[in-house]
Amino acid sequence: MTEDKQAASPRKILIDQDLCCGYGVCKEICPQVFELDDAGIVVLLTETIPEGLEGETVEAAEACPQMAITFA
Repeated sequence: MTEDKQAASPRKILIDQDLCCGYGVCKEICPQVFELDDAGIVVLLTETIPEGLEGETVEAAEACPQMAITFA
């Protein structure tokens, strides 16, 4: 695989549910990607950043007070 194809591949979204305190900031910023379960802990609606939602997904991760959202 070339570097161009690797760069174009969607980034995987990772959640550390042990860090999540359920503030819901991520869901407010990007509800197409983030949801809260019955316990108020973030769950993903998709495992990779959807095309067209890159900015919102990264903004949601950066806004997380617990830094529970990262990317691979």
